[in-house]
Amino acid sequence: MSDNNIQIFDTTLRDGEQVPGCKLNTEQKVIIAKQLDILGVDVIEAGFPVSSPGDFKSVQAISKIVKNATVCGLTRAVENDIKVAAEALQYATKPRIHTGIGTSDSHIIHKFKSNRETIIERAFAAVKYAKSFVEDVEFYAEDAGRTENEYLARVCEAAIRAGATVLNIPDTTGYCLPSEYGAKIKYLKENVKGIDKAILSCHCHNDLGLATANSIEGVINGARQIECTINGIGERAGNTALEEVVMVLKQHPYLNLDTKINTSMLYGMSQLVSDSMGIYTQPNKAIVGANAFAHSSGIHQDGVIKNRETYEIINPKDVGVTESAIVLTARSGRAALAYRAKNVGYELTKLQLDDVYANFLSFADRKKEINDGDIHQIIETSNVYRQIISA
Repeated sequence: MSDNNIQIFDTTLRDGEQVPGCKLNTEQKVIIAKQLDILGVDVIEAGFPVSSPGDFKSVQAISKIVKNATVCGLTRAVENDIKVAAEALQYATKPRIHTGIGTSDSHIIHKFKSNRETIIERAFAAVKYAKSFVEDVEFYAEDAGRTENEYLARVCEAAIRAGATVLNIPDTTGYCLPSEYGAKIKYLKENVKGIDKAILSCHCHNDLGLATANSIEGVINGARQIECTINGIGERAGNTALEEVVMVLKQHPYLNLDTKINTSMLYGMSQLVSDSMGIYTQPNKAIVGANAFAHSSGIHQDGVIKNRETYEIINPKDVGVTESAIVLTARSGRAALAYRAKNVGYELTKLQLDDVYANFLSFADRKKEINDGDIHQIIETSNVYRQIISA
């Protein structure tokens, strides 16, 4: 793997599906997995096989149809979990078992009723057992964001000794600031013995709205895999949004960090996941929201009409959106009205536009948004309509 390549680990079908009420059946999961494979993700986390017969069936079905990506199954640090995951992944061209355990004092004391040394032993044993089934084993240190760095490094070293190929450093509760998470990755990169044998991975949650920022800080500081979901869906406030981290890296080429994602598929992929899960994507969602390339302020509209780059840092076509939208509201200016009027067949002079604009404002104060049909009515009821149609 090139040192500037960032692997994209998509967990839409596992962590993303944990959103209440968003259960997918096997057929839906297979459809999404096929599209993720075409999209260019490096790893598809297909599910948690031991959790239910349905999840086992889905992981197995996805393993059979994915042609390019690694197919991954999640487990706890429990032998039966690992054995069942291996069975579900047996048909995968490139299988990966993702196993791990909580490493923060909060998890060790309250969740496991254990101690630090025992957790290291369990981590080692889980990876070792997973390694007996597959070559590619990813270890997660759950709640790594709140785990003391020196101890976390010891856990990572044990996982590497057992054969881990990827070390997942989750900010499970979304607590870290970007500077803290970046520093944690940097510490591990510089202090874990044998770190050259494994890839560091970012898995950040969005409880404080920092998942994307934390993941970017992670790769800047040496991580080479980002775990994310389409539309940022997931447990509680969600996960790192795939479309966001991919476009951040693409729009900042000086970082010299690339992914293999076909970005022109991002909008369509977002729609597929949203429709399949029945979960609404907020209009102002970055990259794929309905308003991501829509302009309603007169000042912004005037700039975009003259040159798109005045207010858009991304070409809509780069993410699969046909074009920017000029939305007419009471906040829109003359330039936007003239632009939309021209699109429906009216070429207005400056004087005609002044008269039509006054009529437009009267309409716009009564309606939230002016559509093409309204434009015809606005022009037809203006004082200069006869001038316009006789021109």
